[in-house]
Amino acid sequence: MTGFGRGSAATDGWQATVEISAVNRKQAEVVVQAPRELAELEARIRKTVLAVVSRGRIQVAINLERSSGAASVIRVDAALAQSFAGAFVELRKAVGYELLPTAADYLRQPGIISTGSSEINAEAAWSAIEPALTDALTQLAAMRETEGSHLKSDFLARLETLVSFAGKIAAEAPGRPIRQREMLTKRLRDAGLELDLADERVAKEIALFADRCDVSEELTRLDSHFAKFREYLDAAEPPGRALDFLCQELFREFNTIGSKANDASIAQTIVEAKTELEKIREQVQNVE
Repeated sequence: MTGFGRGSAATDGWQATVEISAVNRKQAEVVVQAPRELAELEARIRKTVLAVVSRGRIQVAINLERSSGAASVIRVDAALAQSFAGAFVELRKAVGYELLPTAADYLRQPGIISTGSSEINAEAAWSAIEPALTDALTQLAAMRETEGSHLKSDFLARLETLVSFAGKIAAEAPGRPIRQREMLTKRLRDAGLELDLADERVAKEIALFADRCDVSEELTRLDSHFAKFREYLDAAEPPGRALDFLCQELFREFNTIGSKANDASIAQTIVEAKTELEKIREQVQNVE
């Protein structure tokens, strides 16, 4: 499921902004983008995110700045400055005339003079990051919940379509042995074999066929799966994986009915049911 959340928080030393975006994915994957000094916090961030999200690719972007009232520290890399000055000495020898670096030259050289922003205490920064992360996750969860309510309505509508297909099959299935008897009689007649319909062999053949094409058990299991599907949609726990399993079971039952019935009309209904079920499965893959 998709969603976005943004949270901000500040302490005396740090101001943190956390943005979280989620896209559809069958499994849970958390990607953290943060200053390298916060690497030790990644496991803590992932644990916090996974406590809220169990599916999807979650990208967490953390921006950390010093609070306006916090004292900034200026650092000078003396060794780099000396090497920079030595480079000018070598350059002076190469060109043959006096060449001295200016203050602007030192300022332009990366790393010689830098602010203390890179000196990040991870634990101190976590005091600002944690509430910002919590706020962002709350917004993300709310957006995903809204999307989930729309998906639930779509699932229920499609489930009713599957129920109607099952009802159609239940209405047609009892007439299948009768149609088979008519077909068998026609084949015998076309072959020039006159056989009394009261013949025990015909009755036995029809009885065996009726047993083979009986789909009452599959229809009963379909009804049970439909009821369970609705139950999971109303459950407080994330139903994604359970719904995914139920879709597999529904597909198996419809497939079995198509194989056992051996009837063109029922086969067409099965194709339509599988098509509708596939639409449900595609969406279920992304449900929390």
